[in-house]
This record gives sequence, C-alpha cells and structure tokens, in this order.
Amino acid sequence: MCTGACSKFIAIPLYVLALVSVICNIMLFFPAFDTQFAKADKKGNARITDEVKYMGGLIGGGIMVLIPAIHIHLTSAKNCCANRCGMFLSIGFAAAGVLGAIFSLSVASVGLANGPVCSSSKEYPENHWGRPFANSSGSYLSDKSLWSLCKIPENVIEFNVGLFSTLLVAASLELILCAIQMVNGLFGCLCGTCSGKEASK
Repeated sequence: MCTGACSKFIAIPLYVLALVSVICNIMLFFPAFDTQFAKADKKGNARITDEVKYMGGLIGGGIMVLIPAIHIHLTSAKNCCANRCGMFLSIGFAAAGVLGAIFSLSVASVGLANGPVCSSSKEYPENHWGRPFANSSGSYLSDKSLWSLCKIPENVIEFNVGLFSTLLVAASLELILCAIQMVNGLFGCLCGTCSGKEASK
C-alpha cells in the first residue's frame, strides 16, 4: 500500500475516534443525563468527577488528535500535502496525536480507577457527597455489590464506567493509529507517497 493511501486509511478512523472522545467527555459532565450536577459543581459544590474536568477526551483524544488527522488526511490528497515534505510534517503531527491519546488514556484510566463523585444518601444527599472508591485502586469494578454505595446521581457508576471505558478504547486506538502514521510518514518522507505528482519527478 502506498504511504499516501495508508495516510487516508489512518485519518478517517481518527476523525471518528476524535468525535467519540469529545462526545464522551461532554456527556460525562451530565451524570444521569441531568444538568443540575454540573450547575452545582459550577457553584463550588463538588458534583462532577475531577478527571472529567481535566477534559482528556475533549482536548487530548479530541482536538489533539483531530488536527493531526486533518493533516494526515491531506497527505493523501493530490496537489496539497502529498509529497515528502508533507509526509515529514505528518510525523510531527502524528507525534502530537500520540501525546493527546496518552493524555486521554491516562485521565480515563485514573477516572475509572477512582470512581465517580456521588452521594451515599437519598434522604440527606447534601451531606454525603464524595468519592467512596477513590482509594480502591479500581477493585470496585469487579464487585458490583459496592455500587449500591452511590445513590445519587442514579446509575452514576454504570454511566462513568461505560463512558470512561469508551474513552480508554478510543484513546488506545488513536495511540496505535498515530504511532503507525509516524512510521508511515517516515517511509513517505524517504520513499515518496506514490502520488502521480511525485511519480513524474
């Protein structure tokens, strides 16, 4: 496969993964699909998981991957960046994507291990907010009997586990694809992109 065609094959999944990361990060701001917790957190009452506010999915897995994906895609387009210089630059862009993916992966891992912010009481929720699994090293994930400790927001553990897990998978795939593009960019820089423009030289 030509390096230019390989770039296109890499860029298109990166678009999808970046979009998924952004959506997951935004959704995590609204546990139980309710805006009241985000509003309360904005007022200084801790209601949103800290790792959500680091915006690993929005910045790392989203923006820091989306921008490289655009350039990587352009290296497959004729009369644009489908040349040795474009492929050389794609190495740097892909490296930035790797860093973004690592950031997203790290934040999602910590968020999953520490669990959500929740209240253990439905009767007096204001006095019982905290992170009951913060020191569990993720052991709560395999013991669903502990999940009943979180009463509010409703089903917040399933909500966080599902979205943080999705971020983990997305970031892992982004990391792999960007790493492959770094190698592909090196070959494209040394050997060309197989585009008609370069073939004619």
